[in-house]
Amino acid sequence: MSAEEEVAEHVHHAQDPFDKIVAGTMAIIAASLAIVSVLGQHYNTEKLLAQQLASDQWAYYQAKDIRHYIAQSAGDVLKSGHAESAAVAQYANDSERYKKQTADIQEKARELEKERDRMGRQADYSHFGEVFLELAIVLSSLSILTRRKPLFAGAVVSALLGAGIAFYGWIASGLSSRV
Repeated sequence: MSAEEEVAEHVHHAQDPFDKIVAGTMAIIAASLAIVSVLGQHYNTEKLLAQQLASDQWAYYQAKDIRHYIAQSAGDVLKSGHAESAAVAQYANDSERYKKQTADIQEKARELEKERDRMGRQADYSHFGEVFLELAIVLSSLSILTRRKPLFAGAVVSALLGAGIAFYGWIASGLSSRV
């Protein structure tokens, strides 16, 4: 049975005011859990995408670095063979151009790695928040079954903690991207 079905069943069967409060709270917790879970999966997907883009940039960097090495080597061979100065200059220009391009590509790859790390932190906070929200639903269910208010209090604390952790991850990662 899904969390939403379980909550709907508890709301339907709630007779006691305590049961109604707990069931209503469970509905809010379940909605929060759904939001946090979707956000966690979104951040995880974004992290994987940023990792792939960074890997692509590093492969591009390696290709340009190889071209830089080849142009430099060809220029050295031509110099030692006393070739035309135009050909030597051409390879020297190519070598410098590739060297500059590798620096730009490397910078872009590192930016993508930072983005990957930021998305990873957001995903981690969301997943950690999910754990506390799921625990809150379990404690709420137990409080209805056992009619124990301390379990419900624990559920509320767990839900607030879970939502707070997920929200903190969202805010903190968003702020760190602006720095």
